[in-house]
Amino acid sequence: METITETLLIGILDGMVIEERVVPRGAGRKLVSGLLIGAVVPFAVLTALRLVGYDGNTYTIAALALTPYAGIATLVLAVLALGLRRWWIGVVALVLTCTIASLVLPRAFANEQKALDGKHVRVLASNMLGGQADPDRIVGYVKEHRVDVLSLTEMTPEAIAGLERAGLFQVLPYHVLHPAEWASGSGLVSRYPLTPLKLSGASDYKQPSASVDLGDGVRIEVVAVHPAAPMWDRHAWVDEAKDLPYADAEHDIRILAGDFNASLDHALFRELLTRGYVDAADQLGKALEGTWTNGLVPPVPIDHVLADKRTAIADFKVLDTPGSDHDAVYAEIVLP
Repeated sequence: METITETLLIGILDGMVIEERVVPRGAGRKLVSGLLIGAVVPFAVLTALRLVGYDGNTYTIAALALTPYAGIATLVLAVLALGLRRWWIGVVALVLTCTIASLVLPRAFANEQKALDGKHVRVLASNMLGGQADPDRIVGYVKEHRVDVLSLTEMTPEAIAGLERAGLFQVLPYHVLHPAEWASGSGLVSRYPLTPLKLSGASDYKQPSASVDLGDGVRIEVVAVHPAAPMWDRHAWVDEAKDLPYADAEHDIRILAGDFNASLDHALFRELLTRGYVDAADQLGKALEGTWTNGLVPPVPIDHVLADKRTAIADFKVLDTPGSDHDAVYAEIVLP
């Protein structure tokens, strides 16, 4: 019977003894098959959660954010399994790859936009990482893109001072600011007059909202979005996301902008879209571009601008923001 030889080196006191252990070939094949199956199963579970729309616990919520990368991983596993003639394992991995691709690849293609001739509103959202983001870079983006409304999250009192020194309030003189230590502070800064609103339930202070008077009788309503990070408090993540308002014909046009701590692969985020919104990045085929990374995981798109579905999206960009672990997101929205 054919065998494979595994050589073990065992150090004994002042010498080395070579011990030869013989492993049956059939056992080696089973070991390889077992390793492949063990690698495929977590991706099968992840795909099933995504298909049924269940975010699960803290760990599966984090894993779901990596769904696009799971498609790449299952393709690698499929090629490896087929190369090793583990046919059924390879087929399963290929099915997972195709399923994930069908879910995520449409985000790379732009949707046709309505032909609207209303005012253009330019929105920028930036998570400042507890006030550490470079204020000059943020103000530079405001000037470069002629931003009308700026949504700031993780905004501290020190961050406001830095933005003021950088000249933000000379360009955008109106504001609703709720600074706080580290991650809980948020605010809206605008080129146009603001009237504070209460659109976000119990999280109003953390997720402030305001009516923006654009002139000529045109108003919009904007919310600075920042539900809790699910890795720290899954229940608060759900509750604060559910605090966010619906967009419908009974109200002025509504825009949600900020760090949602969720991607299109989370059922919680997709539920928000059913409330009358479209994702600006998704509309222009840019929803696979990551906006956050902690340096240990690849970038994931959890910062968004959601616009009332009665609008059209003219532009969307992800903008590098030194000092923060989040890139800023910019959208130009055309009103009806």
